[in-house]
Amino acid sequence: MRFATTLTAAAALAVIGMLAASCQSKAPPVSANRDALSTMERVAVGANNCWFKSGDASFATYRLAPELNSFSGRPRILVVHKNSPAGLPHLVVQAEGNPARLQAFGPLMSQPVSARIAADVNRWSAGSKACS
Repeated sequence: MRFATTLTAAAALAVIGMLAASCQSKAPPVSANRDALSTMERVAVGANNCWFKSGDASFATYRLAPELNSFSGRPRILVVHKNSPAGLPHLVVQAEGNPARLQAFGPLMSQPVSARIAADVNRWSAGSKACS
């Protein structure tokens, strides 16, 4: 009889444990990492795919120069003239902190394409891979 009571108690505890586990809320979906390096990696991939590999006319005279390994804590990408990659950048996009704070500056940010640059960078930094 004592064995039956122990078995019944153990079975009841097992059922309670299964019910408790099934009632717990599921973990929220994992969102994109928001630190500066992860953010700039996403931006660099998006820029490379959508601006340069796609043959976008707005960026035809430029090339991408990523500088993601930054000891200053500000990973960045540079958009430089295709024929003078060592020259001054026409666009700098950099991030700092966690969550990342983004900055974009340079001569391209005073051109009509600046609104598109800002929209693309914001979209890619949030985790989207879509081109505009």
